[in-house]
Amino acid sequence: MKPSDIVVTRWGARFMGRRFACSIGRGGITTRKREGDGATPAGIHRLTGMLYRADRMARPADWALPIGPFELWSDAPDDIDYNTFVRAPYPHSHERLHRPDRLYDLILLTDWNWPEAKPGHGSAIFVHTWRRPRHPTAGCVAFAREDLLWIAPRIRHETRLIIRD
Repeated sequence: MKPSDIVVTRWGARFMGRRFACSIGRGGITTRKREGDGATPAGIHRLTGMLYRADRMARPADWALPIGPFELWSDAPDDIDYNTFVRAPYPHSHERLHRPDRLYDLILLTDWNWPEAKPGHGSAIFVHTWRRPRHPTAGCVAFAREDLLWIAPRIRHETRLIIRD
């Protein structure tokens, strides 16, 4: 492990020599991830993108892309676009990225079950803002907003998300 890695356990996270409280999935950490199980997948994951709400915050890094009102993420295992970024209108099951709450104002995308998604192995494993301290997610990793805003501009090309059980 390198200091530039974000290391997550059920007790919290470590990045750049600092410790952070974080939330994981309501199903805990698993090595057998399935769509809808609420678990956070253990392993070493690359960070493949950063999205943000330009109407709510400044660009957190020069490589971050803005989220617009038509941006969605497919969680439909039977669709060819499963576990990818899609745009509305999209007739299959999906998650809206442009949310009314602040959970997805800043999203780090991971390479979980991507780029060639296996149907049913889980989708939309993001790093985002938590609902409230330590409140479980649907499988993502979540931080306090101020912590995520500190982390985001410090991410480098080599930064990995390491999730340990």
